[in-house]
Amino acid sequence: MTGTPTHGTFCSGIIGGLRNDGKGIEGIADNVKIMMVRAVPDGDEHDKDIANAIRYAVDNGAQIINMSFGKEFSPEKNWVDDAVRYAEDHGVLLVHAAGNDKENIDTTDNFPNPLYADGKGKSNVFITVGASGDPVNGGVVAYFSNYGKKEVDLFAPGVEIYSTLPGGNNYGKLSGTSFSAPVVAGVAALLLEYYPDLSARQLKYIIEKSASSVTEQVENPETKEKVYLSDISKTGGLVNAYEAVKLASTIKGERNPEQPVIMPKPKMVKKNGRG
Repeated sequence: MTGTPTHGTFCSGIIGGLRNDGKGIEGIADNVKIMMVRAVPDGDEHDKDIANAIRYAVDNGAQIINMSFGKEFSPEKNWVDDAVRYAEDHGVLLVHAAGNDKENIDTTDNFPNPLYADGKGKSNVFITVGASGDPVNGGVVAYFSNYGKKEVDLFAPGVEIYSTLPGGNNYGKLSGTSFSAPVVAGVAALLLEYYPDLSARQLKYIIEKSASSVTEQVENPETKEKVYLSDISKTGGLVNAYEAVKLASTIKGERNPEQPVIMPKPKMVKKNGRG
């Protein structure tokens, strides 16, 4: 789920760009179906739109929801929290971009997030992704990325990413955590291709557990101080598709892919206002 057509097309290419066609890029997952949900038209993000978009995606069979958007104010967070719980109840993984304000989101509001406003815990199927860069050119951590020892789970490539653009065979480079999130969503899709019985909770565990540790110090995007990646993220690591697949091969899946999913009547948010 994204905002503008450029944004959405770019994220989709990262996840599932056609392979072996001699054009553009090759997506991370080679057997994936993209569900297009324009949840944030023209950057005007309302809580009711995000909540409804998550529910729509879940009710229409999504197994992984990429969320390349975010904001600092969420007046109706309970609507979104209910939708996040709905996704978890239906075994759907949520992957969210950490944001590009070089802020510590342990202490600065950044929405949506896995923490429930009612104080009743946090989601177990929610991954927050910061942007990594080139260790040689600009450093391991992108200069613009948000961070947080508690609230950013891991980092993934987000600097000068090459992907698809609208209008046919068009390609270009963009930077942002918006493009780090679909890298992780793509890895999750890759895992489900080979191990479809993995649950959303198991996907989160595998992706985080298999992240490559960074032992050298990195630059804190906000303070410019030298720190360890484990000081500014939960895993202290970078997403690693190869290691994730290896780990997935050792885990007995909790999901039964043959079990039919009976969808309840959608509960859509209908209230007015700028949620």
